[in-house]
Amino acid sequence: MEQIENQRVPVRMWRQMDRLTVAAPMPGLEPEDITVEISADGRLTIYGDLRGVFKDDKEVLLNEWTIGHYRRDLDLPNSVDGTMTNVTYGNGVLVIAMPVSDTHQPARLTLETTGQARGQRVGHAGSDVMPHSTEEHQDAIADQHRQVGQ
Repeated sequence: MEQIENQRVPVRMWRQMDRLTVAAPMPGLEPEDITVEISADGRLTIYGDLRGVFKDDKEVLLNEWTIGHYRRDLDLPNSVDGTMTNVTYGNGVLVIAMPVSDTHQPARLTLETTGQARGQRVGHAGSDVMPHSTEEHQDAIADQHRQVGQ
């Protein structure tokens, strides 16, 4: 069987006043194939497990990309709170929205499936993840609104 190496994922990173966001194309994965790690020393690591390996009965004529074994390591320019990070995956793109913090808060994040090839990990209510928010998250937001109204 063919040996598959990690593919370096291209990313786009941008900063807003209170948030650092990274987007990375990771086509062909399911949410359960993706892991995001934020380390205590300010490093972001994105993993995507291998999917769809060709069976031995096929002759591969051209193979310029595979579905998976994605990996990317980045040094973050700001301290972020990994525990409060939102992660979404849809249309083959992973988006990680990390709240800027005084110190790095490490976290290992996985996604919950919200639809076919769609997933999310909701870290905080400061910026709702929509329209694919889970029922549990929507209930938590409704509870917060009820408490504020009291």
